Amino acid sequence: MSTRFAAAAAALAALLISLLSFTAPAQAAVGLRVSGGKIYEAGGSQFIMRGTSHAHTWFPSQTSSFAGIKSLGANTVRVVLSGGRWTANSANDVSNVIALCKQNRLICVLENHDTTGYGEQSGAYTLDQAVDYWISLKSVLTGQENHVVINIGNEPYGNNNASAWTAATSNAISRMRAAGFQHMLMVDAPNWGQDWGFVMRDTAATVFAADPQKNTVFSIHMYGVFDTAAEITAYLQAFQTAGLPLVIGEFGNLHSDGDPDEDTIMAQAQTRGIGYLGWSWSGNSGGVEYLDQVTNFNVSQLTSWGQRLFNGANGIRETAKEATIYSGATPSPSPSASPSSSPSPSPSPSPSTSPTGGVKACSATYTVVGQWQGGFQGEVTVTAGGAPISGWTVKWTYADGQTVTQSWNATITSSGSSVTAKNVSYNGDLGAGASTTFGFLGSWNGTNGANGTPSLSCTTA
Repeated sequence: MSTRFAAAAAALAALLISLLSFTAPAQAAVGLRVSGGKIYEAGGSQFIMRGTSHAHTWFPSQTSSFAGIKSLGANTVRVVLSGGRWTANSANDVSNVIALCKQNRLICVLENHDTTGYGEQSGAYTLDQAVDYWISLKSVLTGQENHVVINIGNEPYGNNNASAWTAATSNAISRMRAAGFQHMLMVDAPNWGQDWGFVMRDTAATVFAADPQKNTVFSIHMYGVFDTAAEITAYLQAFQTAGLPLVIGEFGNLHSDGDPDEDTIMAQAQTRGIGYLGWSWSGNSGGVEYLDQVTNFNVSQLTSWGQRLFNGANGIRETAKEATIYSGATPSPSPSASPSSSPSPSPSPSPSTSPTGGVKACSATYTVVGQWQGGFQGEVTVTAGGAPISGWTVKWTYADGQTVTQSWNATITSSGSSVTAKNVSYNGDLGAGASTTFGFLGSWNGTNGANGTPSLSCTTA
């Protein structure tokens, strides 16, 4: 979030320096890591962030947002935290945030918002103070390297003395590593995140070199400064030419400092294989309420910006792939347990007929991922038999009065207690032995699965 100022001319020569030493895989790092200007999981799969930000520090009770964000296909959520500029988020609270991310199969980008507009906005914290906060949380962050990215400080400089960003950011990275953090680190640009003076662009190689693990990714925030395709393309190309990792850590479809070109932002991100995170789920105020993606944190009330981000061309639902740490080798976006309460123990999956070698068939297993008072979330995995299939239909009957209220990755219809789920356009073709997963939310009264999980039948097209 920033105020637009006229972009200063700056040479790209600094970015054309040979960076071969930076493109080797990070040997010391664990979990998510940078290699060759891209982001990879520990297992070696490339990971491209697709998601949004959630202002948790100001709305700590809106924990259902994590499930809502996932239900629209996101694979990442950027979570706003504070170390004291606002009410500080405790270690216990941050631990719960991480648990919510993991329950909902989201990569968790944790960001410290205290630094926003330092040098220009009263009360803003330094990056050193942000590092102090991360060190205070080390006990709950250690061991979460597969699931958590640490965004050291949000928009850590305004427009005053933005050139100090390079040394301050390099020092923050060095302190994080000296403190023993093995996580992928994310660093935001100065100029309220928009880097109109090109300080981050032109000194990114220096900052990257300050990380002994070479496991830092740069984050540009795209609002009114990026209102033309030429500006967007040139900025992204500069980092690609330099072989340095970049994500679009925030962007919107409107802003008070100009009209961002969100169509180009999303299209270019998809073409180049870089991540993007829209701003923000809900709760915006002060004249930028148009940046809310849902109204009053209600996932069923998408705004026009939310529709564009999640369901539009090059949007999250179309392009996101779930992290393989959650879904294995064949990721598919689907939400997990409602975080308004802890998930209940999952019943054992109920398999239908096992696949037979060489036979065109399918099987399906049903799992209750989690439940809460009056509601639950289910998940079904469909597996092809010994021959490829071009479509599938799964049927089951509830014995305790449950009803399906919402679904993803399948078309679900109900007739009384009988439920029928059919593949959608992108997950009907399965190779021999291949699997896909669909999910749903349901309601219940009194009991949920008291008579056991339902028996499933699976037929092929």
